[in-house]
Amino acid sequence: MLQADAAFVQADRASLENLLDEDFTFTASDGKTLTKSEFLRNPPQPPSTSAPKAFVYGQLGDVQSTLGRLHILRVWVNRPEGWKTIVYQEVLSLPAPPKVTPSAAKDCQNPCKNVPYVPKNDAEMQVLTAYSRLETAAMARNSTVFATLVADEFIAASSASSRTFTKQQRIQGFEQGRMGGLAPTPLVSAQFFDFPGAVLMRSEHRPEHGNPLHVTRIWIKRGGRWMETLSYQTAVEAR
Repeated sequence: MLQADAAFVQADRASLENLLDEDFTFTASDGKTLTKSEFLRNPPQPPSTSAPKAFVYGQLGDVQSTLGRLHILRVWVNRPEGWKTIVYQEVLSLPAPPKVTPSAAKDCQNPCKNVPYVPKNDAEMQVLTAYSRLETAAMARNSTVFATLVADEFIAASSASSRTFTKQQRIQGFEQGRMGGLAPTPLVSAQFFDFPGAVLMRSEHRPEHGNPLHVTRIWIKRGGRWMETLSYQTAVEAR
């Protein structure tokens, strides 16, 4: 996967197409999302970033890197013909802590109690159940339950926050009564890509306050429990 990722960063337009999955999407820091064909018309040159962190979960993996306030996620899938990137997403952190946090309504019906998505299989149903439990725990600042639903390598990056958050930092924020710009937001639509023991979730959200959000999450089954490994949330700016 890392060899494919390095090739992606250095690829010219002619060789780039072979590295993209058919379901590839590119999301810029302003929230504009392009399909594979749209992206290939005029592909931007990926910025030079810090040494990446990489995680592989069977047929699904991700590479994360940063450049100042810019956070970049590339999600890879292992197809029969090799590793293909299915998500490229940028998140630009705020220059200062937020004054308003995008969120769900105070009673958090969506996504805490129900979501407007019908799961296509048992894995999606289990992931949706874990997702609702996770958002309920976040809304209630219940660090005990939250800790059981996110992996140790968990990272959250959001356009509504001035920083990224690890699992421990999120737990500390709950215990200190601070959300830090991250809060449950109503789900509008979602796509799931299922692999043995891992699920990619791409979704659109409309907070009670602030811009809509385009979110990428990876879920893995570890110790018999579905856990979230990352949440990249890009605000979709008005045009």
